[in-house]
Amino acid sequence: MKRIQSFFIAFLLIIQVHAQKVQTPDLIWKELFTEVQLKRIFPDNKTFVDAVPKFSPETILKKYNAGKATDSTFDLKAFVIEHFTLPQTPSVKVEQDLALKVHIEKLWETLQRRADTNKAYSSLLPLPKPYIVPGGRFREIYYWDSYFTMLGLVESKRFDLIENMLDNFKYLIDEYDHIPNGNRSYYLSRSQPPFFALMVDLLAQQKGKSIYKKYYTALEKEYKWWMDGERDVIPGSAFRRVVKLADGTILNRYWDDKNAPREESFAEDVATKKEYKGNDTLAYTNLRAGAESGWDFSSRWFRDTLHLNTIETTNILPVDLNSLLYSYEKILAKASLAGNMKKNAVIYLARAEKRKKAIQKYCWNNDKGFFFDYHFVDNKTTDKYSAAGAMPLFSNVATEAQANAVQKNIREKLLKQGGIVTTIYHTGQQWDAPNGWAPLQYISVKGLMNYNYNTLAKTIGDRWMAVNEKVYANTGKMLEKYNVENTNLESGGGEYPTQDGFGWSNGVYLKFHQLFKGKNIVHKPAKAF
Repeated sequence: MKRIQSFFIAFLLIIQVHAQKVQTPDLIWKELFTEVQLKRIFPDNKTFVDAVPKFSPETILKKYNAGKATDSTFDLKAFVIEHFTLPQTPSVKVEQDLALKVHIEKLWETLQRRADTNKAYSSLLPLPKPYIVPGGRFREIYYWDSYFTMLGLVESKRFDLIENMLDNFKYLIDEYDHIPNGNRSYYLSRSQPPFFALMVDLLAQQKGKSIYKKYYTALEKEYKWWMDGERDVIPGSAFRRVVKLADGTILNRYWDDKNAPREESFAEDVATKKEYKGNDTLAYTNLRAGAESGWDFSSRWFRDTLHLNTIETTNILPVDLNSLLYSYEKILAKASLAGNMKKNAVIYLARAEKRKKAIQKYCWNNDKGFFFDYHFVDNKTTDKYSAAGAMPLFSNVATEAQANAVQKNIREKLLKQGGIVTTIYHTGQQWDAPNGWAPLQYISVKGLMNYNYNTLAKTIGDRWMAVNEKVYANTGKMLEKYNVENTNLESGGGEYPTQDGFGWSNGVYLKFHQLFKGKNIVHKPAKAF
């Protein structure tokens, strides 16, 4: 018991040190922050937290407090505009009659940011190398987005930019022990799906084993961050992102170290907290953990499937997260061998094998023939059909029989007019029906191709490219998500309007174009359905 207590005390001290190192907008701007966000003087709460102050916090807060106290006509929005430089989103130039593939190639320059300069009291965490942002309101680098963006950069032969982005991620790991959701101070308490190892593997396929050696220490450090607490957590309990089941099995969940409203969605989280149905104090933690998943928000995390106020993300072992960490362990083994560290390779391969068996045991529902998330409090699969069920195929976790059952469910339940639907549930959330998302199309396609279901994979890819091309022809835009159930309608749902740009949609389109429209592409015959 003393060992566990000492561990938790040490962890809290580490968190406090990091909190002192970087202050978030809510701590810097105090009452001003709260009033701006709750009164919604800007439609999007992200606007204020991305703004750069023109003066020191002391000067601005002194003027704010004086104005509130003495001026009955005090104009909050005018005050903010006067004292802050508001973020700007570069417009995407559209040239008429330009093929979509060519348009995307030109978009890389629009979406590229140069190495950052440090601006006092800005929420931006400066990065030393150029990088690609998603676009729209997303003005910074995002973790898991970047892998799918890199797929397109490979097709564009922009290996220099891929390596720059990997250098930036290594910098973030070295500085903060992990890759945050994005390079903003308000994202530091959480990460996103851990694709860093797959990014390294992607570049290593182009530049050789030296890439594994270059990023090895960063790979190990991030992996340890995800596994923090595994030696001390007792069976039947959880700590941060690690869960130890009653039989001693270790799997992972999403988490966030800060139990407070997300600064960039402050008003939304405060409103959700008032209606929260959980019997705990984790409303904000569950919302933040949902944001860490990248699926913010989805029926996957709702106890009643339909309503955000029943969110319980931290009670769930996501099948996609654990499949992704299996890939991470396999790549760490490969990287260890590249550095002649055979003992390390054996250790990581053993960890991967344990995780693979755990996913098959806890996330597979044999009656339904599909992979689901596992609810470790209820001790059962959630049985909510979603595109996350394709991740075990993407990571080569599934057996041949399991893959066959999964592809049938994908074809019968998830395949729609415009590609793969995110889930089969209509909740009004953006990571549910009728929306489809580029990363989920690629994960499904690659997973199916891993098990030689190439006809279905090509059908998904062709339908997704068709909806991309249709929307581009009508609007001149590449969007972050699409309505795949009715391609005549727009996507929607969630906390903000559909954004255009768009990093991962661009990347996946270029990859699919190479796979399914490129010359001399040979497809193996698919297994019969």
